[in-house]
Amino acid sequence: MSKLRSVDWVRSSPYWALHLACLLAFVPGVGFSWLALGVCVALYAVRVFALTAFYHRYFSHRTFTTTRWFAFVGALLGNLAAQKGPIWWAAHHRDHHRYSDKEQDVHSPVVHGFIWSHMLWFLTPENFKTNISNVPDLYKRWELRLIDRYEFVAPIALAVGLFFLGWGLHEWAPSLGVNGMQMLVWGFFISTVAVYHVTYSINSLAHVIGKRRFKTTDDSRNNWLLALLTFGEGWHNNHHYFPNSARQGFYWWEIDLSYYTLVVLSWFGLVWDLKRVPDKVLQAGLRQAPAPAAAQQR
Repeated sequence: MSKLRSVDWVRSSPYWALHLACLLAFVPGVGFSWLALGVCVALYAVRVFALTAFYHRYFSHRTFTTTRWFAFVGALLGNLAAQKGPIWWAAHHRDHHRYSDKEQDVHSPVVHGFIWSHMLWFLTPENFKTNISNVPDLYKRWELRLIDRYEFVAPIALAVGLFFLGWGLHEWAPSLGVNGMQMLVWGFFISTVAVYHVTYSINSLAHVIGKRRFKTTDDSRNNWLLALLTFGEGWHNNHHYFPNSARQGFYWWEIDLSYYTLVVLSWFGLVWDLKRVPDKVLQAGLRQAPAPAAAQQR
């Protein structure tokens, strides 16, 4: 109960309102269209990639190199997911690795319980703050400080833009069956809430459900379904064993869509120096948990 009382229910009211707004999909006049669903899925994919590849693998762990302007693009796309700025995000994540599943790990389901680790921890005044000492490298960049300072601007701009896109299509292409509220509800509200809970599940479910290929000091687990939904983040036990790799699906049968996308971006010179998983780590993983029979025959 004391934990629930520590949630700032007033300041977090927009978060809860966003969830309730998804119910507008059932209101007459809003409805459904395949175009709105397509925008919902596309924005889900873009923002999950930005969070996993940039907020996590780049800003938190520096697992590849890119230009400052492209890092800003990645930060801005990640900010569209309405999960605060890259400095705040990386500062908390670096603490997660430092204290994983110990008392100081603010979103450990093992220590603090599932619901708290999944979505309540970041709604408390103490966790609204950013420990700048964790991220001096990021704090030097004025453009990242700007995103953190005005974290709400990009998501609101996206929501407004989607409404007017739907309104414009309703006026100029009525045969599509789209309107402003429909595009706002599906493109922003539903898509954003889906991104929320899929990415949160790595803090919660990926420390509770799944297999442990590597022996680590925490309860991190590999979960193939979460890996598919989060574009590779579900290989969480792999990541906690060796967090310095741009690839979290260490083996060819462990699908990691964010890594594949980073590889494609490297072909165009937008990112480079993608850090590899050392052979000794791969071999250790196979010794601790043998590959599937089909993989062994390959």
